Amino acid sequence: MADDGYLLELKNVSKSFGGLVALDGISYGVQKGEILGIIGPNGAGKTTLFNVITGEQKPTGGRVYLKGEDITGLPPDIICQKGMSRTFQLTFIFPEMTVFESVWIGVYSRFRRPWNLFFSRADRLGTVAEKALHIIRTVGLEQKMREIASNLSYGDQKVLEIAMALSTDPVMLLLDEPTQGVGPGEVDTIINLVERLSKEMSIILIEHDMDIVARLCHNVTVLSFGKTIARGSCEVVSQNEEVQRIYLGEKMVCS
Repeated sequence: MADDGYLLELKNVSKSFGGLVALDGISYGVQKGEILGIIGPNGAGKTTLFNVITGEQKPTGGRVYLKGEDITGLPPDIICQKGMSRTFQLTFIFPEMTVFESVWIGVYSRFRRPWNLFFSRADRLGTVAEKALHIIRTVGLEQKMREIASNLSYGDQKVLEIAMALSTDPVMLLLDEPTQGVGPGEVDTIINLVERLSKEMSIILIEHDMDIVARLCHNVTVLSFGKTIARGSCEVVSQNEEVQRIYLGEKMVCS
């Protein structure tokens, strides 16, 4: 049982694939309402870290705690029920469903749990629809909720994926490169959405664009070859010599 006041805490988490060490002794904590940025070059272990946190891969060593409870190695659906949700680097949506249907399904999966069975079916369906509409309005897709997901712009598909992640009512949201491939006009929409969501939940963000990291993240963890090489505010991390070597040739300025 972790008792350090963190909403999410990792203690000495490692993951190996045969002789390949993908994660090596990762430890950090995320406070309530915090946006933590995870940065690093390709192959640094960022997505593997998300997979371990969400239960899609079991760690070789170490522990993961959510709200003080040890969730290490639990199945992804159980971890989701406990308040964890995520998006993916490659957008995962239901292409033939409408925006409303896509969000409704996630909400319904939560409302059909045993502790909701004392509601009548009509009450449950009404509540599910209301919750789905609330989420759609929150992310700004209410004018497009009847559109087929595959017809949306790529930026709106990214926003829809976030809405689908919100449908399970998370306290911890993991976003894997939410602005990748998105046009400049839609990047600001996603940034503003993440800022609003952080008032209600904690967020971990994998992101390559340092300008976005600087705008959004309270703290940053830098991974390289599965190890944490720097941790702290964006200003502190940007002054780290090893980080500067990794990002040689890139502008790494935090304002």
